[in-house]
Amino acid sequence: MKPLLLLLSFCLLVFCSCTTLEGFSQKKALPSVLVFYKTAGFYHTSIPAGLAALQKMGKENGFRVDTTKNAGKFVPDTLQKYKAVIFLNTTGDVLNDPQQTAFEQYIKKGGGFVGVHAATDTEYSWPWYNQLVGAYFANHPKVQTATVRVVDKGHAATHFLPEAWVRKDEWYNFKNLNPKVKVLAHLDETTYSGGTNGAHHPIAWYHTFDGGRAFYTGGGHTAESYAEPLFLQHLLGGIQYVLGLKGK
Repeated sequence: MKPLLLLLSFCLLVFCSCTTLEGFSQKKALPSVLVFYKTAGFYHTSIPAGLAALQKMGKENGFRVDTTKNAGKFVPDTLQKYKAVIFLNTTGDVLNDPQQTAFEQYIKKGGGFVGVHAATDTEYSWPWYNQLVGAYFANHPKVQTATVRVVDKGHAATHFLPEAWVRKDEWYNFKNLNPKVKVLAHLDETTYSGGTNGAHHPIAWYHTFDGGRAFYTGGGHTAESYAEPLFLQHLLGGIQYVLGLKGK
Protein backbone atom coordinates (compact mmCIF):
# COMPACT_ATOMS: atom_id res chain seq x y z
CA MET A 1 0.00 0.00 0.00
CA LYS A 2 2.84 2.40 0.82
CA PRO A 3 4.22 2.43 -2.76
CA LEU A 4 0.70 3.11 -4.04
CA LEU A 5 0.22 5.96 -1.58
CA LEU A 6 3.57 7.41 -2.54
CA LEU A 7 2.64 7.23 -6.22
CA LEU A 8 -0.69 8.94 -5.60
CA SER A 9 1.01 11.64 -3.55
CA PHE A 10 3.53 12.21 -6.32
CA CYS A 11 0.80 12.47 -8.96
CA LEU A 12 -1.12 14.96 -6.81
CA LEU A 13 2.00 17.07 -6.34
CA VAL A 14 2.66 17.14 -10.09
CA PHE A 15 -0.98 18.05 -10.81
CA CYS A 16 -0.93 20.93 -8.33
CA SER A 17 2.38 22.20 -9.68
CA CYS A 18 1.09 22.14 -13.25
CA THR A 19 -2.09 23.94 -12.24
CA THR A 20 -0.04 26.62 -10.47
CA LEU A 21 2.27 27.03 -13.44
CA GLU A 22 -0.72 27.22 -15.79
CA GLY A 23 -2.28 29.96 -13.68
CA PHE A 24 1.04 31.83 -13.64
CA SER A 25 1.32 31.46 -17.39
CA GLN A 26 -2.19 32.84 -17.88
CA LYS A 27 -1.32 35.89 -15.78
CA LYS A 28 1.81 36.48 -17.82
CA ALA A 29 -0.22 36.18 -21.02
CA LEU A 30 -2.40 39.22 -20.26
CA PRO A 31 -2.11 41.77 -23.06
CA SER A 32 -0.11 44.86 -22.14
CA VAL A 33 -0.53 48.47 -23.21
CA LEU A 34 1.89 51.36 -22.92
CA VAL A 35 0.41 54.77 -22.11
CA PHE A 36 2.63 57.54 -23.48
CA TYR A 37 2.04 61.06 -22.20
CA LYS A 38 5.04 63.16 -23.17
CA THR A 39 4.28 66.80 -23.97
CA ALA A 40 6.45 69.21 -25.96
CA GLY A 41 3.69 71.81 -26.09
CA PHE A 42 0.59 72.41 -24.00
CA TYR A 43 0.38 70.25 -20.88
CA HIS A 44 -3.09 68.98 -20.00
CA THR A 45 -3.61 69.00 -16.26
CA SER A 46 -6.05 66.11 -16.75
CA ILE A 47 -3.19 63.72 -17.61
CA PRO A 48 -2.84 62.32 -14.04
CA ALA A 49 -6.58 61.63 -13.93
CA GLY A 50 -6.33 59.89 -17.31
CA LEU A 51 -3.40 57.76 -16.19
CA ALA A 52 -5.21 56.68 -13.03
CA ALA A 53 -8.39 55.87 -14.96
CA LEU A 54 -6.49 53.76 -17.51
CA GLN A 55 -4.64 51.84 -14.81
CA LYS A 56 -7.92 51.09 -13.04
CA MET A 57 -9.51 50.15 -16.36
CA GLY A 58 -6.75 47.67 -17.10
CA LYS A 59 -7.05 45.97 -13.71
CA GLU A 60 -10.79 45.59 -14.13
CA ASN A 61 -10.74 44.43 -17.75
CA GLY A 62 -7.85 42.04 -18.12
CA PHE A 63 -4.96 44.01 -19.56
CA ARG A 64 -1.78 45.37 -18.01
CA VAL A 65 -1.05 49.09 -18.17
CA ASP A 66 2.42 50.66 -18.10
CA THR A 67 2.85 54.42 -18.30
CA THR A 68 5.73 56.61 -19.45
CA LYS A 69 6.64 60.05 -20.72
CA ASN A 70 10.08 58.76 -21.72
CA ALA A 71 10.36 58.63 -25.51
CA GLY A 72 13.39 56.37 -25.04
CA LYS A 73 10.90 53.51 -24.67
CA PHE A 74 10.26 53.74 -28.42
CA VAL A 75 12.78 51.11 -29.45
CA PRO A 76 11.88 47.73 -30.99
CA ASP A 77 12.88 45.61 -27.97
CA THR A 78 10.58 47.60 -25.67
CA LEU A 79 7.65 48.19 -28.02
CA GLN A 80 7.38 44.49 -28.86
CA LYS A 81 6.30 43.85 -25.25
CA TYR A 82 3.06 45.76 -25.85
CA LYS A 83 -0.06 44.91 -27.78
CA ALA A 84 -1.02 48.60 -28.03
CA VAL A 85 0.33 52.08 -27.37
CA ILE A 86 -1.94 54.87 -26.12
CA PHE A 87 -1.02 58.49 -26.78
CA LEU A 88 -2.69 60.29 -23.86
CA ASN A 89 -2.82 64.05 -24.50
CA THR A 90 0.62 64.14 -26.07
CA THR A 91 1.53 67.45 -27.70
CA GLY A 92 4.19 68.67 -30.07
CA ASP A 93 7.24 66.85 -31.40
CA VAL A 94 7.62 63.98 -28.94
CA LEU A 95 9.64 61.38 -30.91
CA ASN A 96 12.95 61.73 -32.76
CA ASP A 97 13.61 60.10 -36.13
CA PRO A 98 14.83 56.67 -34.87
CA GLN A 99 11.91 56.53 -32.41
CA GLN A 100 9.47 57.32 -35.20
CA THR A 101 10.96 54.55 -37.32
CA ALA A 102 10.64 52.09 -34.42
CA PHE A 103 6.99 53.03 -33.94
CA GLU A 104 6.23 52.66 -37.64
CA GLN A 105 7.78 49.18 -37.59
CA TYR A 106 5.75 48.34 -34.48
CA ILE A 107 2.47 49.22 -36.20
CA LYS A 108 3.48 47.37 -39.37
CA LYS A 109 3.98 44.24 -37.27
CA GLY A 110 0.39 44.45 -36.04
CA GLY A 111 0.64 46.81 -33.08
CA GLY A 112 -2.35 48.83 -31.90
CA PHE A 113 -2.69 52.60 -31.42
CA VAL A 114 -5.15 54.64 -29.37
CA GLY A 115 -5.12 58.43 -29.56
CA VAL A 116 -6.84 60.47 -26.87
CA HIS A 117 -7.74 64.14 -27.44
CA ALA A 118 -4.43 65.98 -27.97
CA ALA A 119 -2.89 62.99 -29.74
CA THR A 120 -3.95 64.97 -32.83
CA ASP A 121 -1.94 67.97 -31.52
CA THR A 122 1.23 65.92 -31.99
CA GLU A 123 3.95 65.37 -34.62
CA TYR A 124 2.82 67.84 -37.30
CA SER A 125 5.85 67.15 -39.50
CA TRP A 126 5.36 63.36 -39.60
CA PRO A 127 2.91 62.52 -42.42
CA TRP A 128 2.74 58.82 -41.50
CA TYR A 129 1.54 59.74 -38.01
CA ASN A 130 -1.09 62.07 -39.48
CA GLN A 131 -2.54 59.12 -41.39
CA LEU A 132 -2.36 56.85 -38.32
CA VAL A 133 -4.05 59.21 -35.85
CA GLY A 134 -6.50 60.34 -38.54
CA ALA A 135 -6.30 64.15 -38.36
CA TYR A 136 -4.43 67.11 -36.95
CA PHE A 137 -5.75 69.62 -34.41
CA ALA A 138 -6.53 73.01 -35.96
CA ASN A 139 -8.06 75.05 -33.10
CA HIS A 140 -10.79 74.91 -30.49
CA PRO A 141 -13.42 77.11 -28.87
CA LYS A 142 -13.92 77.31 -25.10
CA VAL A 143 -14.90 74.23 -23.10
CA GLN A 144 -18.66 73.80 -23.41
CA THR A 145 -21.49 71.32 -23.71
CA ALA A 146 -22.19 69.84 -27.16
CA THR A 147 -24.08 66.96 -28.71
CA VAL A 148 -22.17 64.05 -30.19
CA ARG A 149 -24.13 62.23 -32.91
CA VAL A 150 -23.24 58.54 -32.92
CA VAL A 151 -23.35 57.27 -36.51
CA ASP A 152 -21.98 53.74 -36.04
CA LYS A 153 -23.52 51.71 -33.21
CA GLY A 154 -21.80 48.51 -34.27
CA HIS A 155 -18.44 49.22 -32.64
CA ALA A 156 -17.17 48.30 -29.18
CA ALA A 157 -16.61 52.02 -28.47
CA THR A 158 -20.15 53.14 -29.33
CA HIS A 159 -22.72 50.33 -29.23
CA PHE A 160 -23.89 51.36 -25.74
CA LEU A 161 -24.01 55.12 -26.38
CA PRO A 162 -27.18 57.13 -27.01
CA GLU A 163 -27.51 58.36 -30.58
CA ALA A 164 -27.39 61.90 -29.19
CA TRP A 165 -24.63 61.93 -26.57
CA VAL A 166 -24.59 65.22 -24.68
CA ARG A 167 -21.41 65.99 -22.76
CA LYS A 168 -19.03 68.79 -21.83
CA ASP A 169 -15.46 68.89 -23.14
CA GLU A 170 -13.03 70.86 -25.27
CA TRP A 171 -14.12 70.31 -28.85
CA TYR A 172 -11.37 70.28 -31.45
CA ASN A 173 -11.66 71.51 -35.00
CA PHE A 174 -9.51 69.37 -37.31
CA LYS A 175 -7.41 69.67 -40.44
CA ASN A 176 -5.71 67.06 -42.65
CA LEU A 177 -8.49 64.55 -42.01
CA ASN A 178 -7.70 61.08 -43.32
CA PRO A 179 -10.69 60.22 -45.57
CA LYS A 180 -10.08 56.49 -45.06
CA VAL A 181 -10.92 56.40 -41.35
CA LYS A 182 -14.25 54.92 -40.32
CA VAL A 183 -16.17 57.56 -38.42
CA LEU A 184 -18.02 56.49 -35.29
CA ALA A 185 -19.43 59.85 -34.20
CA HIS A 186 -19.79 63.44 -35.40
CA LEU A 187 -20.05 66.69 -33.48
CA ASP A 188 -23.31 68.53 -34.08
CA GLU A 189 -22.03 72.07 -34.62
CA THR A 190 -25.55 73.46 -34.21
CA THR A 191 -25.44 72.53 -30.52
CA TYR A 192 -22.40 74.62 -29.53
CA SER A 193 -20.41 77.63 -30.71
CA GLY A 194 -17.04 77.63 -32.44
CA GLY A 195 -17.19 74.57 -34.71
CA THR A 196 -15.55 75.02 -38.13
CA ASN A 197 -15.65 71.57 -39.75
CA GLY A 198 -19.31 71.89 -40.73
CA ALA A 199 -21.74 69.03 -41.17
CA HIS A 200 -18.87 66.56 -41.45
CA HIS A 201 -17.15 67.01 -38.09
CA PRO A 202 -15.85 63.62 -36.95
CA ILE A 203 -14.95 63.34 -33.27
CA ALA A 204 -14.29 59.59 -32.88
CA TRP A 205 -13.08 57.07 -35.46
CA TYR A 206 -11.15 53.87 -36.10
CA HIS A 207 -9.37 52.13 -38.96
CA THR A 208 -6.83 49.50 -39.89
CA PHE A 209 -3.62 51.15 -41.00
CA ASP A 210 -0.28 49.88 -42.28
CA GLY A 211 -0.66 46.50 -40.60
CA GLY A 212 -2.14 47.65 -37.29
CA ARG A 213 -5.36 48.93 -35.75
CA ALA A 214 -6.01 52.52 -34.66
CA PHE A 215 -8.72 54.28 -32.65
CA TYR A 216 -9.09 57.96 -31.80
CA THR A 217 -11.44 59.91 -29.58
CA GLY A 218 -11.54 63.68 -29.40
CA GLY A 219 -12.81 63.64 -25.83
CA GLY A 220 -10.60 63.68 -22.77
CA HIS A 221 -9.47 67.28 -22.26
CA THR A 222 -11.09 67.69 -18.85
CA ALA A 223 -10.21 65.77 -15.69
CA GLU A 224 -13.94 65.18 -15.25
CA SER A 225 -13.95 63.11 -18.46
CA TYR A 226 -12.06 60.36 -16.66
CA ALA A 227 -14.83 59.97 -14.11
CA GLU A 228 -17.65 59.81 -16.71
CA PRO A 229 -18.93 56.21 -17.03
CA LEU A 230 -19.95 56.62 -20.68
CA PHE A 231 -16.69 58.25 -21.73
CA LEU A 232 -14.67 55.58 -19.92
CA GLN A 233 -16.69 52.82 -21.59
CA HIS A 234 -16.16 54.56 -24.93
CA LEU A 235 -12.41 54.66 -24.35
CA LEU A 236 -12.36 51.05 -23.13
CA GLY A 237 -14.16 49.90 -26.27
CA GLY A 238 -11.53 51.60 -28.41
CA ILE A 239 -8.73 49.93 -26.46
CA GLN A 240 -10.40 46.54 -26.72
CA TYR A 241 -10.71 47.05 -30.47
CA VAL A 242 -7.01 47.77 -31.01
CA LEU A 243 -6.06 44.89 -28.69
CA GLY A 244 -8.06 42.57 -30.89
CA LEU A 245 -10.38 41.65 -28.01
CA LYS A 246 -13.32 43.07 -29.97
CA GLY A 247 -13.66 42.70 -33.71
CA LYS A 248 -15.22 46.11 -34.16
